[in-house]
Amino acid sequence: MPRASAEDAARTARSIVDTATSLFAESGYAAVALEDVAAAAGVTRGAVYHHYASKRGLFTAVVARLQERVASAVVSAADQAGPDAAAQLRAGCLAFLDAVTDAAAVRTLLVDAPAVIGWAEWRQLDAEHSVVHLREALAATGITGALLDPLTAMLSGAMNDAALWLAEHPADATARAAAHRSLDLLVDAAIAQANAGDR
Repeated sequence: MPRASAEDAARTARSIVDTATSLFAESGYAAVALEDVAAAAGVTRGAVYHHYASKRGLFTAVVARLQERVASAVVSAADQAGPDAAAQLRAGCLAFLDAVTDAAAVRTLLVDAPAVIGWAEWRQLDAEHSVVHLREALAATGITGALLDPLTAMLSGAMNDAALWLAEHPADATARAAAHRSLDLLVDAAIAQANAGDR
């Protein structure tokens, strides 16, 4: 019986996060009350508090879940790009841009999250998920030493800004193609320049 109860609790917690993910994406953090999440998930407000303690706690769980999804998309794309490190880096970067601009992710991860959980915690979550893969991919292309960390930070920032730009052009295939091409140029230039000089 305890196992069934634990499984039921885990299922309820997942359902609450799934529901909250949709509501935060549609309406934004400020417009969503815990009562809204509870009603949509078919649970009591007390159940939401039991699993996540507060609205901020629930939102942080949603952010972590979305970060995991984005990172998973990055890793999957890089793995499918074959053995070439530069190809893996490009594929992972493009996958990040597409995953983070998914309707369920962009508003929560890039607009609300920095304001709600704070820059320090947001950057930590980002570092634990997509950024760690970006750093590893850059290192695999031969970028090491003093350039690795700042180049990781700059490329990550450029991709986040590109995602915000794409969010202003929803369903615009031309804008997405231009963003992809621009990101390819940026990645290729970074690799070429960094590997051409002393590291």
